[in-house]
Amino acid sequence: MNESTNTGPSTPRVRVKRLPDRGKYDRETIEAILDEGFICHVGFNTEHGPAVIPTAYGRDGGDLIIHGSAASRMLRDLAGGIDVCVTVTLVDGVVLARSAFHHSINYRSVVIYGRASVIAEKAEKAKALEILTEHIIRGRWKDVRPPTDKELKGTTVLRVPLAEASAKVRVGPPKDDEEDYSLPIWAGVLPLRTVTGAPIADERNLPEAAIPEYLQT
Repeated sequence: MNESTNTGPSTPRVRVKRLPDRGKYDRETIEAILDEGFICHVGFNTEHGPAVIPTAYGRDGGDLIIHGSAASRMLRDLAGGIDVCVTVTLVDGVVLARSAFHHSINYRSVVIYGRASVIAEKAEKAKALEILTEHIIRGRWKDVRPPTDKELKGTTVLRVPLAEASAKVRVGPPKDDEEDYSLPIWAGVLPLRTVTGAPIADERNLPEAAIPEYLQT
């Protein structure tokens, strides 16, 4: 994959074919999208047919980190070295056109193809879990009890390389047919964004357990 320029996809199967001008292949764009999100969808084939499972992720340099129970069917299948497709999508706005046909969505997405590998070594697995936790809530890891050996054993952690990935991005206003611009219909973009609310304390918190500073911003 190209590190700093958008010269083309790393492999043919990540080339954006529909509206190719929206395709982005540089590492900077791909990583920026991944760093803003934290939920991916993992697609893979099973003996019962295709499956797509949503899960949390973190990024460790050129790898995506996913995890779950060692009993998870998805993680067991992926650990076996099967092909996988991982997608991440950020929705930035609803695009309202003058015609129903040209309504759209402003978005940023990443598609990753590859095969996962298991992180088995104890210290590396714990570090990967720290990376994943910090990806979702920065500053949290230092506050919590670290995983026990039993918890680490019961957790499967996988790496999915970003070597075969592409991004697709839509920005801007609606693109109507020229004759529709004369219609007296409002058109434009309704921006969307994810925001945090006020923290809701667990009723079993100890009195001295103050709200962490990283949740107060």
